[in-house]
Amino acid sequence: MFACLQFLRFGCLELVSCLFPAFLFAGLAISKYVDLPIARYDALLIYCIGLTLLFWVIRLETWREVAVIFGFHLVGLGLELFKVRVGSWQYPGDAVTKIAGVPLFAGFMYAAVGSYLCQAWRRFDLRVSNYRPFLTTIFAVLIYANFFTHQWLPDLRIPIALGLLIVLRRTWVFFTVGIRRYRMPLAVSFALIGFFLWIAENAGTFLDAWNYPDQVNVWHLVHPAKFGAWSLLVSMSFVLVASVKSLEGRLYHRGTAATVEIAPQHHDANHADR
Repeated sequence: MFACLQFLRFGCLELVSCLFPAFLFAGLAISKYVDLPIARYDALLIYCIGLTLLFWVIRLETWREVAVIFGFHLVGLGLELFKVRVGSWQYPGDAVTKIAGVPLFAGFMYAAVGSYLCQAWRRFDLRVSNYRPFLTTIFAVLIYANFFTHQWLPDLRIPIALGLLIVLRRTWVFFTVGIRRYRMPLAVSFALIGFFLWIAENAGTFLDAWNYPDQVNVWHLVHPAKFGAWSLLVSMSFVLVASVKSLEGRLYHRGTAATVEIAPQHHDANHADR
């Protein structure tokens, strides 16, 4: 009985942490089936900017978190511009705010991932132990770069992913549900988030937010390989959020301990929760 209650609590916390993605998909659904006075992508851009400001005004997110989310927005937009140019996917319909075939609102789909991480960090009281920021950042950058370079060079996502797993082999994320404290390997959390992002991508293409070449005429499931790609891309979002959280005590001037514990030379992760 207690396990079922904990699972329900966990689910409720996850749902609340997904407020921004939920509102984003609500906007996608409404804009698909309701006639709008302006182009769909233009309306979605205005909607997402307003949503971001609303989250900041009602203090669901701090301005520092908004800045981190905006950073991931730019990272995602850069990837979108390249992928659309090489024909990996396309955005149907015209818009004033469409540049090189990419609507500016597209970056908010990546920003939604950053918003989820910031919300979950707070609501689950996340703590990360034995984190290696330098090596993790290097592999996150390599993952991002490989999304570009594999168009001309061999696709190195598998060796890069294996390298990231080695770097994160002793990194744990601790989280609270109700009165209990739990932990899981950070790499596992990346995989779980990547799986749900793959589901979200299927929903996004179904709502015609964008289409892969083989979905233009008839919609079908996005290839399962995209699940792995999203799991890898989550690492970039995590690095951006962790960069703030690791210095949280100093940045927020609260005198609180940082929520990301940097790994020393010799450290036992089993004693890292505090």
